[in-house]
Amino acid sequence: MIKVVIADRMGKGQEVAKGAEKAGAKAVVVPGMGADMRLGDVMQKENADIGFSFCGSGGAGAITAHTKYGYPERHGMRSVQEGITAIEEGDTVLGFGFMDKQELGEQIVKAFQKKIPRKRIAVYFTEGDGKND
Repeated sequence: MIKVVIADRMGKGQEVAKGAEKAGAKAVVVPGMGADMRLGDVMQKENADIGFSFCGSGGAGAITAHTKYGYPERHGMRSVQEGITAIEEGDTVLGFGFMDKQELGEQIVKAFQKKIPRKRIAVYFTEGDGKND
């Protein structure tokens, strides 16, 4: 399951979380004021696939996550389409201006789902002694 972390400077992000969950992801919203600056730390702890950072400039938390942990990031975004393009180009930490919208969470998760390869499941059968058949 795809896991996303949402960190908003003003402690919001619940709408983005609803959208991400609607698309099938597990969403973690970082609580409290200044949450964007803890995005990378929480992504590491949660082993997250995608991080959303929201602040006025759309960059501080994303840049911090990149600097501290090396996550590929894009910041300063203001639209859903910019975020989709960032995911398509390999960025996993996305910095936006304040945009707590369900559509954003849902569309970003869907774009990520298209990008990741489907996992193949292999089943192997071996000859047994018949006792557990």
